[in-house]
Amino acid sequence: MAGANFLSTAPLVARGVAACSSISTPTRRHPHIRVCCRAHGEGSEAAAHEERLRFRRRDFIGTCVGTAIGLELIDGSTRFFGVATAADLIERRQRSEFQSKIKDTLYVAIKAKPELVPSLLTLALNDAITYDKATKTGGANGSIRLETSRPENSGLSAALDLLTEAKKEIDSFSKGGPISFADLIQFAAQSALKRSFLDAAIAKCGGNEEKGRTLYSAYGSNGQWGLFDRTFGRADAQEADPEGRVPEWSKASVQEMKDRFVAVGLGPRQLAVMSAFLGPDQAATEERLIVDPDCRPWVEKYQRSRETVSRTDYEVDLITTLTKLSSIGQNINYEAYTYPKQKIDLGKLKL
Repeated sequence: MAGANFLSTAPLVARGVAACSSISTPTRRHPHIRVCCRAHGEGSEAAAHEERLRFRRRDFIGTCVGTAIGLELIDGSTRFFGVATAADLIERRQRSEFQSKIKDTLYVAIKAKPELVPSLLTLALNDAITYDKATKTGGANGSIRLETSRPENSGLSAALDLLTEAKKEIDSFSKGGPISFADLIQFAAQSALKRSFLDAAIAKCGGNEEKGRTLYSAYGSNGQWGLFDRTFGRADAQEADPEGRVPEWSKASVQEMKDRFVAVGLGPRQLAVMSAFLGPDQAATEERLIVDPDCRPWVEKYQRSRETVSRTDYEVDLITTLTKLSSIGQNINYEAYTYPKQKIDLGKLKL
């Protein structure tokens, strides 16, 4: 029984449907399903034949229970392809519901303090870009909460304070344990980016919020976050990452910036698209980057993209870059934030 699942119960239903000869209808949604139609006489033989073909209530309930038990077994045993090989359907639903509540909480918090959007972006970048290939340490592990006194993280305390307060609310409704700072910081960057994308759409509509939301829904990049959302289950580091891995972006040369991005597997293109993460003044950052021959074509590309209605190249490339950066070097626990499910008590089933 341990190897059963709900698929193994499907033939029970199929046998009952295919037990008698059938008449095909001219137009059927599912041509592989045959509909039984047979006329019977009044004799005992016909009645007996009809009885053999009829679904009895007990058989039907038994089939349904078998399906339910199969689903329950799948709950603990089925594995899926792709990145979330450890998560079953119920766990995915739990994580999805929890993630939606996280996003709602962050949306409200960021809407109340929109001036912290640039700092939230830099916070996520500086936490993630500490990754070191040689030692396989660092990355988006939440260690930045222990590193706020470093020069490169100057001015980020207010953003971290905002997330600390949001975390208290999120943890209060979590059924699967507290959210890690590592996850919270990256999802805050996602919420901050979405806020900036929406604000840009509203600005293109002359400040009309309703029209801006419609524009963003129709042309925006909101549907490009799937892989980012699945990368959910980072663990918090318990000590600070080594110093010297993150430049002071406002003081670093463009070459130093490029070197740091290359060190984590990125390059000039990703540096250019993440210009908003490198300080509160994106335009000033791009003025510095555009003089570099490696960065110039990408800076110009994204500037042109931001002038279009959809901003597709800029927004999609930025989402792709953040998704990659926020997952570098991380062992994602795809069962994080799940909790025990209610089991079927087979002893209480009545057939």
